[in-house]
Amino acid sequence: MKGLSIYLSEPITNETSEWLKRMHTVGFTSLFTSLHIPEDDSSLYVERLQALGRVAKTLGYELVADIAPASLATLGKTWETAATLTDWGVTGLRLDYGISPQQIATLSNQMMVALNASTLTADELTEMKAHGLQLERTEAWHNFYPRPETGLDRTWFDEKNAWLQAQGLRVQAFIPGDGTLRGPLFETLPTLEDHRGVAPFASYLDLIATVDRILVGDPRLTEATIRQFEAEQDGVIVLRAFANGRQEQRDTETNRFDPARDVIRSVESRMSPSTIDLTPQDPSARPLGTITIDNERYGRYAGEVQITKCDLSADERINVLGRVIAEDRPLITQIGPGQKFRIDWVTL
Repeated sequence: MKGLSIYLSEPITNETSEWLKRMHTVGFTSLFTSLHIPEDDSSLYVERLQALGRVAKTLGYELVADIAPASLATLGKTWETAATLTDWGVTGLRLDYGISPQQIATLSNQMMVALNASTLTADELTEMKAHGLQLERTEAWHNFYPRPETGLDRTWFDEKNAWLQAQGLRVQAFIPGDGTLRGPLFETLPTLEDHRGVAPFASYLDLIATVDRILVGDPRLTEATIRQFEAEQDGVIVLRAFANGRQEQRDTETNRFDPARDVIRSVESRMSPSTIDLTPQDPSARPLGTITIDNERYGRYAGEVQITKCDLSADERINVLGRVIAEDRPLITQIGPGQKFRIDWVTL
């Protein structure tokens, strides 16, 4: 499950609605908003949260709000009446401090609740369960970390998640955006420090096997990244690459079902005609992510397109077509046997 973050520092406009409508078609089904960010004007929360809730309900999004006692009071609510936020289109609350285990358990009988994944202890969870916590409506959500060098350690994160999931809790984490970034630092909003500066789609694929809900922490994604998420719905990994001269745009390709150790081998490249010149060129080194085609000196292999999975030396039988951009090179490890992929050529 994947989702987006919408912050109430900006009004919910028609443009916001159109953006969310499009992203829903790309597979995003949940929204997150925070009601206790100090840079925001809390006096605007009621109007904007209601507007966001209406859009979410119309488009079929879940809407989870990060809430604290002060922001709850700003909305004219108490912990006893917090569940009435469902009338505004809010489907869940992320709870951190200022609420007792018994209140959390009571809320879980009325709506989805998200606990702080990083700080939750076994004793706290046991007490909540004793008060009737509904596990089917309870998730464990990690924070995002705006300041560089403060994101979570990967090993600790994985171990914590394994424990949380063993308790029956679904786990959430944030990945960075790459379009509009959120201030005041504009250093992206990941849960893992490993993901700061990493492309959103690569971060997403890095977590999808072990995390139940993945949210983009920053407000927007670039058009190129949206296309990657769009292709993923059809099981295709899109790699953006710089071309070594003019290159043809090829359709979706498939890595061989008997995967090579050193390269990704396109099944289709030797089966379909190509307009690429197979005359030998001056041989070039092939660092990780290099896109190549075997030239006529390789005999029956001529025309085979490959992507290097490691650094390889130059070969006079192989022409270099280009190289996957640095942000997308982590995706190469995700292309296993039979995985479909597409190369999108970009300009410098």
